[in-house]
Amino acid sequence: MPIKIPDGLPAQETLVNEGVRVMTEAVAIRQDIRPLRFGLLNLMPNKIKTELQFARLLGASPLQIELTLVRVGGHKAKNTSEEHLLSFYDTWEQVKDQKFDGFIITGAPIETLEFQDVTYWNEMEQILDWTTTNVHSTMNICWGGMAAIWHFNRVPKYTLDHKAFGVYRHRNLAPASPYLNGFSDDFQIPVSRWTEVRRADIEKVPGLEILMESPETGVCIVHERKCNRLYVFNHIEYDSTTLADEYFRDVQAGSAIEVPHNYFPEDDPAKKPLNRWKSHAHLLFGNWINNIYQTTPYDMAKIGEVEHNPGY
Repeated sequence: MPIKIPDGLPAQETLVNEGVRVMTEAVAIRQDIRPLRFGLLNLMPNKIKTELQFARLLGASPLQIELTLVRVGGHKAKNTSEEHLLSFYDTWEQVKDQKFDGFIITGAPIETLEFQDVTYWNEMEQILDWTTTNVHSTMNICWGGMAAIWHFNRVPKYTLDHKAFGVYRHRNLAPASPYLNGFSDDFQIPVSRWTEVRRADIEKVPGLEILMESPETGVCIVHERKCNRLYVFNHIEYDSTTLADEYFRDVQAGSAIEVPHNYFPEDDPAKKPLNRWKSHAHLLFGNWINNIYQTTPYDMAKIGEVEHNPGY
């Protein structure tokens, strides 16, 4: 089944060219089935690239998915045109009375700031609280994951001595988890962050389960059964060239940056990087969507009012 996206979204042409089935709003309105409703709170600077990354993974599902793009109303984007935002995005204030089966909160390039120093932190806390009553399951990515696990469980983040940057090996710590169905014991995931959360702090909180971890960069994914939350601290959604784009951006800006670990062949930035994580990205999102489909209420008005299936 296709993913339903706003008419005219720039990602549409790329998705169609990649073989992802896309349904416009005009076509979807003729469908007599209930699609799964997903929201994407996009905090990344390059919103168009981020839209494409997540739409690609959501659109690979055999289920019909309706994607709503959401932005923080109290923050003015510097890298995306106002025309694009007005055409394709709703503010959280505009959607806060709606309910969603799944909701993604992305990372943001503000991770070294204290949470209370983020200009839109008050609105962010309202959004996080709102997900407990209006969303069946959330996936919180990188800074979004650190913000959420702090807000709900007071698990702190720590600034690293140097940026964790590259493609790192990870271990499957919970093979029986429905979120890791089909995962290898050992796999690789892109990492790009200046901060971390630590296993010792997570283990102090009842109800938090570590699903993935890297020997080099630490915890990657944590599941919280309460409200069915996933905290994903690394960027499994990244395109093949995203780390390269970040590297060359910093080089051009004169910033101190190391060549991404285990990314360019022979650590040579002149060579085209190979994608070694795409299949596991599709597995994670496919498993997440499948779990949502199996447990979400058919009547969306009941989202937030019923207990999650304890098996998930």
